[in-house]
Amino acid sequence: MTAPVQVLLFDLDDTLMAHTAAVEAAIDRARERAGDAGPWHAAALAAADPAAIRRRWHELEHEHYHRYLSGELDYLGQRVARASDLFAEHGVTLDESAALAWFDDYLLGYRDAWALFDDVLPALDAIERAAPGIRFGIITNGDLAFQTDKLHRIDLWNRLDLTPVRADASIDDAARRGRLIASGEIGVTKPDPRIFEAAAAAFGVAASACAYVGDRLRTDALGARDAGMLGLWLDRGAARNAITDVAEGTAVELPADLPCVTSLLELPAHLT
Repeated sequence: MTAPVQVLLFDLDDTLMAHTAAVEAAIDRARERAGDAGPWHAAALAAADPAAIRRRWHELEHEHYHRYLSGELDYLGQRVARASDLFAEHGVTLDESAALAWFDDYLLGYRDAWALFDDVLPALDAIERAAPGIRFGIITNGDLAFQTDKLHRIDLWNRLDLTPVRADASIDDAARRGRLIASGEIGVTKPDPRIFEAAAAAFGVAASACAYVGDRLRTDALGARDAGMLGLWLDRGAARNAITDVAEGTAVELPADLPCVTSLLELPAHLT
């Protein structure tokens, strides 16, 4: 970089928030509850190998959430598809209403498990010391309301001084310094360069003044670089989602000139 970074943008899930760990805690709870008498009773699901169910749930999330991102399913439809497929594989048919009700119960466990990675808050402090005046933002492939709730619950909303960016490029509270750009609101998903361009425009800077860090090689780091930003790949090693690793890591060769960090604490060195 020939000039300091003015805006540092983050992916949210599995970059700042430990999404995979929260999903696994929630599906473990849901699998155990499937053995109870009730509307979602599925003895075969309750008796299944926990590790196999975790992996299958990650696969269903990857498959059907990407159908939502591509426009094939709406937001609730991807939830129905994920729940229905899981139960069907264990001999239980859920109608749409039952699938959504089960998913709401699953989300209780998911929300209870939301937590930041240990390096997030120390890294933010270090970044602000290294780059005074830097502004922060989030670009997420997700629903605006859901991700806003998540950011409030993990205490990053005010820490990053966030406010949403709308589809018409308006900003809810222009006095706040940070920006939340969600694909569900903007209408395009990473790695489409338009979502990165929308983020830069929301800060009133060129894409070249921005850095973006995320756990997905193609969707995050390469997508940001192709849009003119400094793209950084966060490789958390054993903490990576196994399905993401196959879809985004091994399927794409890491370019020699693309920075890779193993902790957010390494970011200050790349910003000045």
